Amino acid sequence: LPRMSNCLPKLTTVVLSHKLRALFIVTISFVFFASVMFYWRTGEDAEGQLYSLPTQSRCERFLPCLPRPTAGRPPSLTGNIFFVETSEQTSPSYLFTCSVESAARMHPETRVVVLMKGLANRNDSLPDHWAFSLLSCFPNVEIRPLDLPELFSGTPLAKWYLQSEHQKEPFFLPVLSDACRIAIMWKFGGIYLDTDFIVLRNLKNLTNALGMQSQYLLNGAFLSFKPRHEFMAFCMQDFVDNYNGWIWAHQGPQLLTRVFKKWCSISDIQNNMSCKGVSALSPEAFYPIHWADWHQLFEAISSSKLHKLLKNTYAVHVWNKLSRGARLETSQALLAQLYSQFCPATCAEMKDSE
Repeated sequence: LPRMSNCLPKLTTVVLSHKLRALFIVTISFVFFASVMFYWRTGEDAEGQLYSLPTQSRCERFLPCLPRPTAGRPPSLTGNIFFVETSEQTSPSYLFTCSVESAARMHPETRVVVLMKGLANRNDSLPDHWAFSLLSCFPNVEIRPLDLPELFSGTPLAKWYLQSEHQKEPFFLPVLSDACRIAIMWKFGGIYLDTDFIVLRNLKNLTNALGMQSQYLLNGAFLSFKPRHEFMAFCMQDFVDNYNGWIWAHQGPQLLTRVFKKWCSISDIQNNMSCKGVSALSPEAFYPIHWADWHQLFEAISSSKLHKLLKNTYAVHVWNKLSRGARLETSQALLAQLYSQFCPATCAEMKDSE
């Protein structure tokens, strides 16, 4: 018994030592497990995002130019504005970026969706390009891959798209763009804009409308329609029934013009005319510079004359197919003034690269 009593203090010390060690091990294990679970959950949540967004520090250089939130509330994202890139291009130009930026600024509570065919085979993140970093700083801009089979499914355009011989036609990319815009308007509604527009005003009050390019021709560079509108359904059917991919604009402006004339049962289109709920807006609304006068975009103009020219204009079409090789030689050029005022972040990037 004396020997046993002598062992008790030692035994107690050993037990306490093991308890402390066990407690330490349990604590470390718990912390490790909790950390693993935290990062696992974080990664699982991020997996639902289409593309990773830039860190806040990368957006700081654009913050002086970004629009302020309305009353501290995030955008409600009601409705959509669509831009589409049907080529494999994944390096947006200054004009492309300006188009999206100007639309995002004029519509802070509307989702601006950029669909790019070149992103369809990417499943990780956006390409490392300044334009994506800039545009991702706008909370209402979404950049997504363009899934053409999915877009055309359930429409008359699905069978047309599967016919591979069309890809050999000289104007296939513009024709594909023509098909995309009418399919988007029919399926989802909202607003479609070409990537060579600079948006000057909010467009949300324009519904079931398109613009006149000239006295005789409508243009689909701007479209605004409610989803499943019958006019867009007629456009898709005409696209297939009267298809000719070998004539420039046959599937685009000419298609919209002939469908509108049938829709209204008329032979001539008048400025700002409306029939059966669809409006044809006058050229000054979206095409204040005629395509033949595109060089005026690069000529100096006074602020007063510019204001007078654009007083009834919602957005300016820049006719990129014709003007893409021209350079801005003066800050007083019409286009330079539009960049400075309506897409200042893009404008700052242009100046930094000079």
